[in-house]
Amino acid sequence: MRTSFENTEVALALKSNSELERALFLFEMIKWKPLVKIGAVLTKFSLKFNLPVEGLIRSTVFDHFCGGTTEDDCLAGIDKMYSKNVHAVLDYSVEGKEEEAQFDMTMNKILKTLEYAKRNPAIPHIVFKPTGFGRFAIYEKLSAGEGLTPEEQTEWNNVKDRYNRVCRKAHKYNVSILIDAEESWMQNAADDLAESMMSKYNKEKVIIFNTLQLYRHDRFEYLKGLHQRATIGGFKIGLKLVRGAYMEKERKRATRLGYQDPICADKNKTDILYKDALNYMVKNLEEMSIFAGTHNEESTYVLMQLMKNHKIAADDKRIWFGQLFGMSDHISYNLANIGYNVAKYLPYGPVKEVIPYLLRRAEENTSVVGQTSRELFLIKKEIKRRKSELIGESDMPAVNDSNYLFKDETSGNL
Repeated sequence: MRTSFENTEVALALKSNSELERALFLFEMIKWKPLVKIGAVLTKFSLKFNLPVEGLIRSTVFDHFCGGTTEDDCLAGIDKMYSKNVHAVLDYSVEGKEEEAQFDMTMNKILKTLEYAKRNPAIPHIVFKPTGFGRFAIYEKLSAGEGLTPEEQTEWNNVKDRYNRVCRKAHKYNVSILIDAEESWMQNAADDLAESMMSKYNKEKVIIFNTLQLYRHDRFEYLKGLHQRATIGGFKIGLKLVRGAYMEKERKRATRLGYQDPICADKNKTDILYKDALNYMVKNLEEMSIFAGTHNEESTYVLMQLMKNHKIAADDKRIWFGQLFGMSDHISYNLANIGYNVAKYLPYGPVKEVIPYLLRRAEENTSVVGQTSRELFLIKKEIKRRKSELIGESDMPAVNDSNYLFKDETSGNL
């Protein structure tokens, strides 16, 4: 089951010429790893000392990878994407908070986002991070099997209440909730909490999705165990399948503390696990729903072929394909163009607060083989196509694709 993802006229139709030039500039910068590291340091320094760089960030990297500073800011972009049958996953991308009042504020932002999604078919999903609703250290202690102090137990009860309030409203509004995955040493507690929400709100259909990071070698066994528990408990499973976002951090910690590295030995093993998980879930689709978060063309083809083999319609709402806003438009828009369910993660929030997300995007693009070169190839191809069309030279020489590496994999939590 093959389709062309190289139709840049479809993939980049929504980008103006100036937006294409900006994207070209950004990815040319991102491909230089030392420059990204220096830029990250300078950005953090400038923001810490309130230097006037916010406007520059807003007009370049922020506008490329984010939808806006508020929900209202995002609506025009959401409408544009939806005109091409590409949906939005609104993602309030403020990170690194530690106070109860800040967690309540994040929860209230998610509840407000649900109000937008309730009345807008272009927003079938929203997302939150576990640490958006509670301190990392609480998840970490519970994941390690440690007891909580009375004060920490109160905190954890507040975390559970935030989850429940959001999931209850999502169930009422029939809007899917995607719960992101984070570092392995806090993930057990996050998994347990997500599963408890599934058991409560996924009785008739899937509303709550947890995230499965397939670069972890234990995740396929977790999937099978979850399936057994769901069968006994009488609820359906929703999973966003990703490769993962914290590999370097995971490996460094495992080495430092002397425990088994939770990450697969190599990319090939991760790819096999991703394929196995897709296959398992498609075979059990009556009891599951899939959000395939991937920038990997081969993984996309695998799922398309599985759907064909099992006679599953392209627009079956139990299967979604997802990519990050500002990346892999060639997959998103070409898939949507032939009828598949596609959604883009659309981050938003105050510019300064979203900087950690933006820096991670830049750093991950430098570390994933082929990601940046692929983006550059497609952008250059579309710029050349438009110039050719403008001057009527259909026989212009083809874009040199010798540096276009096809064996790339998703980064980020997609």
